[in-house]
Amino acid sequence: MQIYPEKLSAHLTNTLLPVYCISGDEPLLVQECSDLIRTNARNAGYIEREVLDAGNTNFKWQSLLQVGNSLSLFSQRRIIELIIPNGKPGKEGSKALCDYIDTASSDDIFLIVSGKIEKASTANKWYQKINSAGAMIQVWPVSNKDMPRWLSNRAKASGLSIAKDAIDLLADRIEGNLLAASQEITKLKLLADRSGHVSRKDVVEGVLDNARYNPFVMIDSAVCGNTNSAIRTLRGLRAEGVDPIMILWVLARECHLLYDLQEEIQNGKEIHRSLNDHKVWKSRVSTVRQALERHSLQTLQNLISRATEIDAAIKGQGVLNPWLIIEDLVVALSQPNSSPINR
Repeated sequence: MQIYPEKLSAHLTNTLLPVYCISGDEPLLVQECSDLIRTNARNAGYIEREVLDAGNTNFKWQSLLQVGNSLSLFSQRRIIELIIPNGKPGKEGSKALCDYIDTASSDDIFLIVSGKIEKASTANKWYQKINSAGAMIQVWPVSNKDMPRWLSNRAKASGLSIAKDAIDLLADRIEGNLLAASQEITKLKLLADRSGHVSRKDVVEGVLDNARYNPFVMIDSAVCGNTNSAIRTLRGLRAEGVDPIMILWVLARECHLLYDLQEEIQNGKEIHRSLNDHKVWKSRVSTVRQALERHSLQTLQNLISRATEIDAAIKGQGVLNPWLIIEDLVVALSQPNSSPINR
């Protein structure tokens, strides 16, 4: 069955299915849907949690079946969680997923957290098997057009009433970054008066001008080739306590955008049409064009691969400091011929 993200909470108050698959490339929404399922499962007595990451270079699909067939350490019900970063399990993974669902214990909940699953994959046996045994929750990006409404609803859920001109200003500034939007609303809640009303002035003075360093300024500096400025801003963000997952989200989004643009241009699409189709803001067109002139499809693919490695480091897989390899990625984005820094 299909469950819309906004309906998930109501669904979980009534039942818990044996299988859930959350897919999409909006980290905040995917995380919140995953947390909802985990919380409800724990409240229902699913105490243990086993996590497998198919994006790990050492991962073997056989381990999914081994975990599914193993007994709980404390004879308790478990959440078996599988992460598929690219949304593509492949032939071996498809078989393992089907076998797992056919043989898994009814005492466990199987939670799959996946990157965006392409439409073509929805006809595959593994997808249909999950859809029949449990629920698919597809998370879609919030468009620029829908962002003000999303912000308004988010603020209302936090007990805030934000003026329309303040919402429009906030939507324009965050440029689709839901992680940033959530953080800004949290700040506004702390700054709001007793009535919970937030004006445009509150947004300007309390949030937008409050941070000395801005991740989007860092991205533009890197994309323009201004390495020193980009690294200086990145280190400022780190000093201010910004979550590295937010920085990675901004970087990975930019790398994927550049790759998609470059691929379309290489296939003969006019650059201005490609920029327009991807809704690149007019203020960024010149910046993005500079990056496309410096980066090839291969260098951009390398950047995306590095972003995947950083994601694993943030999750505690490996010994490298995530912030140090984020610096490597920023340098590589600004200087396409640079090599990873030896850590």
